[in-house]
Amino acid sequence: MRVGVVDVGSNSTRLLVADVAQGRIRELDRRSEVTRLGQDVDRTGALADEARARVFAVLDGYRAALEGCDATTAVLTSAVRDASNGADFAEEVRRRYGLEARTLDGDTEARLTFLGATAERAVGDGPPTVVIDVGGGSTEYVVGEGGAMTFHVSTQAGVVRQTERHLHSDPPRHAEMEALAVDVREVVRAAVPEAVRAGVAHAIGVAGTATSCAAIELALEPYDPARVQGHVVQSGELEWMLARLAEMPLAQRRAVPGLHPDRAPTIVAGIVILLEALRAFELTEFEASEHDILWGAALTLAADAGAV
Repeated sequence: MRVGVVDVGSNSTRLLVADVAQGRIRELDRRSEVTRLGQDVDRTGALADEARARVFAVLDGYRAALEGCDATTAVLTSAVRDASNGADFAEEVRRRYGLEARTLDGDTEARLTFLGATAERAVGDGPPTVVIDVGGGSTEYVVGEGGAMTFHVSTQAGVVRQTERHLHSDPPRHAEMEALAVDVREVVRAAVPEAVRAGVAHAIGVAGTATSCAAIELALEPYDPARVQGHVVQSGELEWMLARLAEMPLAQRRAVPGLHPDRAPTIVAGIVILLEALRAFELTEFEASEHDILWGAALTLAADAGAV
């Protein structure tokens, strides 16, 4: 069965077209554009007109790729969930593009993320794992073992939200960086009980921040998802990366090998979130994964249609 999934996040709008058969996914088309739908949502409580327009422009470009699919869906996450005009935006996505646009609650977002991140692992394979999904408006922590999710939480700490809250200088000042780290540290430690954190032995990082960190370490030009998938990034490497990127003005960060220029404005906050997550779980590395909520939504869409 051929499925098409659009993920409308707070920082990026992504597309996956794939054939799904017997629980396996074969990617045919995958795209990602930074659209910053979460722009100013933390301050105003609403989706900005210009941010909505950026998403619609990208969806216009995805339309042709979705036409040949047997089933399609759009998953909408933190920015739409939090915004006062989020329901209106979701309805406009349905009307314009004929997509089953679903604004996910935290439970569903966590389930789909964990399903996607662990899709190619044998049931029972691996130690207790936390999947860390750093988004634009929120970061999800999903803990599981043996293919089963045992804990999840969605926190109000994402790369767009925390950048807008704390990083006002170019490059950011030391005090701004400290305030950002303290904010994230308090959020994750309050949201994830100590007993849950102590039981985790492995971390998988999904979405743009984690995959960008892997690509930066590998200096990938052009970006190569096959090399990013499964690449392990040490916390020491993250610390070095953060120190280097935080000293650069934005224009210089845009030219860093492996980092898409559109992710340069938020990568500093993203690395801080990743580092604070690893410290909270007392882990020293994470495994980057290209398999995330897009995969989870694709598998679920096919299963709902009776194709899996």
